[in-house]
Amino acid sequence: MKSMWCWRCKMDLPMLDEDEWRRVEPLLSMDIERIKAYREHGASLEEAARMARLEGCTEYERITGFHEENPNAIWHHRVALYGPPCAYCGKPLRTPEARHCAVCGRNRAS
Repeated sequence: MKSMWCWRCKMDLPMLDEDEWRRVEPLLSMDIERIKAYREHGASLEEAARMARLEGCTEYERITGFHEENPNAIWHHRVALYGPPCAYCGKPLRTPEARHCAVCGRNRAS
């Protein structure tokens, strides 16, 4: 687990390494299926998320100590999705292949 800037959440959050991700990903998939099953009976998204037993969210919290109720948010809390920190401003590049920093606009250092 490593704390990094999340581009979607606009804050530093615990990001999962690949070993942690392998433990959480199947549970997140089951969480999404449970929410879909609740929705088939007319429940709102909020009600379905509240009623479903969200094991992926529980495992993410167990690993990181951060409480997250939205399984969709955890899908992008994975270190491997981001590039290295910008040599100038320190924010992670948006992808491993990014050539410039979306925050400060500078080109990736060689």
